[in-house]
Order: sequence, then C-alpha cells, then structure tokens
Amino acid sequence: MEFKMREVGFTADFEYGELHVAGNEEYGFRPYQLMVSSIAVCSGGVLRGILEKKRLVAEDIKIQTSVTRNEEEANRIESIAIHYIIKGQDLPEEKVEQSIKLARKNCPMVRSVEDSIQITETFEIIK
Repeated sequence: MEFKMREVGFTADFEYGELHVAGNEEYGFRPYQLMVSSIAVCSGGVLRGILEKKRLVAEDIKIQTSVTRNEEEANRIESIAIHYIIKGQDLPEEKVEQSIKLARKNCPMVRSVEDSIQITETFEIIK
C-alpha cells in the first residue's frame, strides 16, 4: 500500500477506489473509524462464512459497535463492543453463539489486536 500526503490527510488508491484518511472527518475517514470498521466487518464476514458452512441461513446481518477510547493515552482504543443483529429463520441460539466464538478465533483483524484492545461480542436473532 502507498499513501500520498494531501493538503489535509492522506489518500491511497485501491482496486475499489480512492481512500481518503484524515484526522478531520471533513476530509476523509478518521483512522480509528477505519480500525473499528476493519475489526467489525472482518469479524462479521468470517461469521457469515461460518454460518453458511453450517447451513444456517442469515438473511441479513447488521453490526453495531461501541468504542471506548482513553484520552490520557493519545485517545487509544481500549475496547470495542460488537453487537450482531442476525435476521433469519431456524437459527438456534447456541449454534450462533458457537459460530461467533469460532469467528473470533479466525478473524485476522481481531487476532491482530486481541492483546491490546478488549473486544466483546453480543448478538440477537430476529425473524
């Protein structure tokens, strides 16, 4: 990856498009937003794949996050709470819970930060 300095922030070109990153939301995504997004979406994507392998049909998955930052340590991310809202029929709660635990073990983004950021996961199933 290559990031190029702009007047405010940086940009990078990817196959999908140009990514704008800046400390100010007016000029691009903030770095912490990208980090939280990476962790949540990676985890959600791995979860989706596990559910599919188990032949559990999720019609939709929404992911809500709540972030705790430490202002005394350069606004470091201390914890991320991930809440999955999974829509589907015949989704046994215990199998979904097992799938979330398995997703945590297989998500490279979660594994990359597990020693420095506390990550908790909850879920609800809607029909």
